[in-house]
Amino acid sequence: MKGSNPFFPLIVLAVLFSLPFYTGVYVLNVMGIILIYMALALSWDMLLRSGQISFGMAGFFGVGGYGAALLFLNTGVHPLVSIVLGGLLAGVLAWLIGSAVLQLRGMYFAIVTLALAEIFRVIVRNLPDLTGGPEGTILPQAVFAGNSTYTYWLVLGVAALSVAVSEVFRHTRTHFALTSIRNDEIVAKSSGIDVFKYLVFLFAVTSAIQGITGGAYAHIYGFVSPEGSFSIDFTLLPIAMALLGGMHSTWGPVVGAVVLGGVSEFLKLQIPYGHLMVYGIIIIAAILFFPQGIVGTLGPRMKKTGSH
Repeated sequence: MKGSNPFFPLIVLAVLFSLPFYTGVYVLNVMGIILIYMALALSWDMLLRSGQISFGMAGFFGVGGYGAALLFLNTGVHPLVSIVLGGLLAGVLAWLIGSAVLQLRGMYFAIVTLALAEIFRVIVRNLPDLTGGPEGTILPQAVFAGNSTYTYWLVLGVAALSVAVSEVFRHTRTHFALTSIRNDEIVAKSSGIDVFKYLVFLFAVTSAIQGITGGAYAHIYGFVSPEGSFSIDFTLLPIAMALLGGMHSTWGPVVGAVVLGGVSEFLKLQIPYGHLMVYGIIIIAAILFFPQGIVGTLGPRMKKTGSH
């Protein structure tokens, strides 16, 4: 998926940016949701490149959402500023937590991150004076007064940021460090790589992206709640998208988000009460027949075809 044309990503971005000029509100809303999950899928995959599996996306997504909403309500900062600050809050929190738990590896780290969303949910439920408690908090209005074009451009910007960070990681020393850690941590250490430093840094950066995404989501819908902001959907669906598209790459999660997001929306319309079952069957079938993901399986074949 790298392509021979270095301007391909810019062309895609230009096409996506111009989407509001030739389509309707429904398509923009669907694309907005796909872009939100795309950003989360990319952030999950970036950490996976180090060999660490995190199930804490919903936790930092919710932290960013609550952080952005409460900063906006209590300080009056611009919504876009509060979104960035919400992401920074999630990143700092991840750095503090990561400094304690990233001594763990594999299943143990995954279990700890899985518990984070529930811990954060319990905390916000039990601080009603600050967070609104179980009922959540309603913002005075959605960002950009609910204008579908501007809100679409907002999530497009968040998704583009995620793609940019992923590509920076792939084209710097960070890529080689993370690959070395994933393949053999002992060899990585013996090569002079500060494994713990890289893992904490990556955990903080990816969590900040999740927080920014959560902040954007909160302002777009004008509401945060313990059940909605920390929903397990914000963990499971992005992981499924990354698995379907292909792991350890930028374009795998992107393709997976577009395919699975589009299929999911179609199934909701066609099978309102059974779409989740079909959705699960599609994921299982994709994993069985495309173990390397769509990009990992079809990419090499397309290159061979092109070479002939």
